[in-house]
Amino acid sequence: MENKEHQLARMLIGNKWTTGNNATTSPVYNPSTGEIIGLTPMGSAEDVNEAVKVAQKAFQTWSEVPSPRRADILFRYRSLLEENMESIASLISKENGKTLDEARGDIRRGFEVVEFACGIAHLMKGESLSQIAPEIDGLTLKEPLGVCAGISPFNFPAMVPMWMFPIAIACGNTFILKPSEKVPFTAIRLAELFLEAGLPEGVFNVVHGGREVVDALCTHPGIAAVSFVGSSPIAKHVYSLATSHGKRVQAGGGAKNVQLVMPDADPDATIRSISGAAFGCAGQRCMAGSLLVGIGEIVGPLKERLVSAMDSLTMGDTSGEDRVDMGPVIDGQSKNRILGVISDSEKMGIKVLRDGRNGLPKEGFFVGPTLLEQVNPEMDLFREELFGPVLSLLSPKNLDEAISWLNRLPFGNGATIYTSNGQAARHFSRKINCGMVGINVGVPAPMALFPFAGWNDSFYGDLHVQGTEGVMFYTRQRVILSRWDNNYQRIQGW
Repeated sequence: MENKEHQLARMLIGNKWTTGNNATTSPVYNPSTGEIIGLTPMGSAEDVNEAVKVAQKAFQTWSEVPSPRRADILFRYRSLLEENMESIASLISKENGKTLDEARGDIRRGFEVVEFACGIAHLMKGESLSQIAPEIDGLTLKEPLGVCAGISPFNFPAMVPMWMFPIAIACGNTFILKPSEKVPFTAIRLAELFLEAGLPEGVFNVVHGGREVVDALCTHPGIAAVSFVGSSPIAKHVYSLATSHGKRVQAGGGAKNVQLVMPDADPDATIRSISGAAFGCAGQRCMAGSLLVGIGEIVGPLKERLVSAMDSLTMGDTSGEDRVDMGPVIDGQSKNRILGVISDSEKMGIKVLRDGRNGLPKEGFFVGPTLLEQVNPEMDLFREELFGPVLSLLSPKNLDEAISWLNRLPFGNGATIYTSNGQAARHFSRKINCGMVGINVGVPAPMALFPFAGWNDSFYGDLHVQGTEGVMFYTRQRVILSRWDNNYQRIQGW
């Protein structure tokens, strides 16, 4: 029996809460204190198979429920999420380490996808054309795929799963979610509330685990589509494995996002935006601004003002009473890896303008905001995702050289330019090789109405999460052509 300190996460298979078929567990930490607060059961392929069976059975009836009736449940789910927003935010903060404000943002951005999915009766409408040929009318229908699966990361315990399952379920599919084993309890709470909203048995299932579960989801013949968000190597693995087994796949990977500052940028607003983009969520997001590019004479003042802003950031227990600006990274392994990168960079001759190894809280997995100078496109530090609060400064001669450097990056998630010059903004937004561009917007992650449009090694697939692309991903089209002879009165039989 689990105790308060070591709560055991449960799996949801057909509205039945279970610990699964495998006795192995993985620890869940409070990153602010380093304490173990729970255990995640590491599921098996057998657990996946059981979930697929109940999801297939549920699909037979759920797919026939009229879209407005499915929307009724989503509206109730939306209300329950709103009522429980603060408790979910506290849960996210405890198991992920985000500040409460960041945790509220996490659930709010997922909440927006549920709001979008509430309009499914309109979003599922097809097209029609009368007289597409003599006496022939054409129409299209959007129909659900079947059982869909989602594999989500630790960094956004609410938002990323909710990029996936609300739209998939609204479209008439059933769903199996595998959340990160590091943050299982937020996913469980999201599932509990969906059941409370009246979701039928087997429509939404949660299976915990590691690679065995991931590979089982990618290869199971009963699963039609797989959505994934995580690192690029695993995204590529999921895409390759699942597509080779005939599945539709959208796989979001890592990033190395850009914050480019022109000499005419607004100083105060730019510093605030850069600080939030680079160090918000302790740099653990696929839209974190991890490359800082200063153009021309702006570099000197930019460094000075930014270091001052970084020095003012407070770190501490995000689940405590005191308000803090920045929380920990997810676990000890991540902390040690990031601190090692800072040390290795210093040994290579890179200047550490602001050192995140100093002044850390004694407990928890903290890394302070860090600024590294003299970084260039030939370095691994330029190309590789760190997933932590480390910002690297580059100083190209002009905007065109900056764009040339940045287009060498293997990723293609986000890039922001800070400027008052419309021509510079337009040139940057058209020439930079990435899918999401910000103009004086530090984190150009789109709202639920638009796709999260990563390119290159930041995304494997064709249709992205969110927006109408999400609806297209979770449906397939049926085309119907019909002809009714005008001489029907003469047709009495064979």
